[in-house]
Amino acid sequence: MSHPMVYLHHVSFGIGILGVLVIIFGVAACVTRFFRSEIQSALGRNVEEDRKRVRHVLGYYLLLGLEILIAADIIDTLMKPSVQDLIVLGAIVLIRTIVSYSLNSELKSEHQPKPARP
Repeated sequence: MSHPMVYLHHVSFGIGILGVLVIIFGVAACVTRFFRSEIQSALGRNVEEDRKRVRHVLGYYLLLGLEILIAADIIDTLMKPSVQDLIVLGAIVLIRTIVSYSLNSELKSEHQPKPARP
């Protein structure tokens, strides 16, 4: 029988792969939407809202993938908690928090109704 830590390592690796796949899927979906939007723009259509939507969707997938990757890092760190691993994990969580806060702030500001002009 294998040691339980081996199973946790495999689970962590699988979770990490899932996070990467979520990001790849999001990028592929957004590239498709982007090209569709740019073709519409070339045909003379106003695509400003479409472009904003592409950014929002990409941000969603990036954040989701990053959160999944952090879950994998947490599992790895719990299996072999060294000071260097804890520092790296702390830096990753800090970066994700800053990116998440910035993106959420930007999304909220874009969704607020603009004051009507008199």
